[in-house]
Amino acid sequence: MTRTLFGTDGVRGKANTHPMTADMALRIGAAAGRYFRNDGSNGHRVVIGKDTRLSGYMFENALTAGLTSTGMNVLLLGPVPTPAVGLLTTSMRADMGIMISASHNPHHDNGIKFFGPDGFKLSDAVEAEIEALVAAGVQPAQAENIGRAKRVDDGRFRYAERIKATFPAGMRLDGLKVVIDCANGAAHRVAPEVLWELGATVIPVGVKPNGLNINDGCGSTDIALAARTIRETGADVGICLDGDADRVMILDETGAVADGDQIMALMAGRWADIGRLNHGTLVATVMSNLGLERYLQGRGLQLERTAVGDRYVVEAMRAHGWNLGGEQSGHIVMTDYATTGDGLLAGLQFLAAMIDTGQPASALRQQFETVPQMLKNVRFAAGQDPLGADAVRRSITEAETLLVGKGRLLIRKSGTEPLIRVMAECEDDALLAQVVNGIVAEVEAAV
Repeated sequence: MTRTLFGTDGVRGKANTHPMTADMALRIGAAAGRYFRNDGSNGHRVVIGKDTRLSGYMFENALTAGLTSTGMNVLLLGPVPTPAVGLLTTSMRADMGIMISASHNPHHDNGIKFFGPDGFKLSDAVEAEIEALVAAGVQPAQAENIGRAKRVDDGRFRYAERIKATFPAGMRLDGLKVVIDCANGAAHRVAPEVLWELGATVIPVGVKPNGLNINDGCGSTDIALAARTIRETGADVGICLDGDADRVMILDETGAVADGDQIMALMAGRWADIGRLNHGTLVATVMSNLGLERYLQGRGLQLERTAVGDRYVVEAMRAHGWNLGGEQSGHIVMTDYATTGDGLLAGLQFLAAMIDTGQPASALRQQFETVPQMLKNVRFAAGQDPLGADAVRRSITEAETLLVGKGRLLIRKSGTEPLIRVMAECEDDALLAQVVNGIVAEVEAAV
């Protein structure tokens, strides 16, 4: 079965525009409820978390209506990070978990992410089955079997305790001044609390959500505020999360950034040194820098690449028993601790490395020299297929020929936005600009 409703990470789009409407959310909730409540009993439950977007109220209510209409019992967590939903789905013995979030996107977007009873995101096959139920419609439960909804007030505290338990026993953050940028998102309360409880001097930014300012001039996709705050306060390190806190960027004491590739390189090296990196393998996507691959090869370690999306990284990890993976964008997945990317968890691992080695963040931030990489996006309208244009295909073929033995090229459609992503890596800056700009020009002409 094919999927048109679900993308790389659940269903996503602009709020009050198809498919992210209240009506569609109700239908999705009913379909998911029917899929998981497949024996007719009333003991089934689902946990629902959300970030701080204004539209989250609408989708929370619509999903709850759809789910309860098919007999599912709903546990409402309120604003919590995405990894908290994965955790609480299993700890609360739920049949599934739902996170209402568009992650790093602006406030006018929203999304619905699904987790199975094991706390991991649903497979493509399961999403396709749910999508088929959305299209076909589902029979509601009998009146006496309608589900119930209940608020769970301590969800973030349960998550906080689990996160602190991943930090080395006996280690404290005393004397460490940490800027934490929560992107005015789901972690705006829990992340500063965890850092303070572990002993850090905490300087929070991006912690005043108003429903419209999530990821706006802050967070992992806009680090300028955190970098400026670090320099103004003399902080030792910065942790920048995105709107649902499953991504992270780390800033050193000068404000310079470590992206997901550099963080994964640091962790892979440290874990390999103590025999903890399963099968000597790190899992990353096709977007990760060639420099990461060379670094790992130099350490006698292996890089396995997957399609873009932390869900595909996790699927590969589970299939082969690997325990560390992620994306350049800042998803860091540690299956020893969590079922999905967790920005705060990765941030704590970086802080532990600082304390354990006695080195400043600047000494740990860059583990390898990056190969110059250029990424440009071209937006297209619904119904368009710019990659199918003859001129675009010719330009891609020509670019691949030019890059043979010198670099690599990756062209793909975004799974979360109507964008064509054109990315190339090459140590020849002029050639890099030539191939990327050439393809972008043809894609722009096609749209």
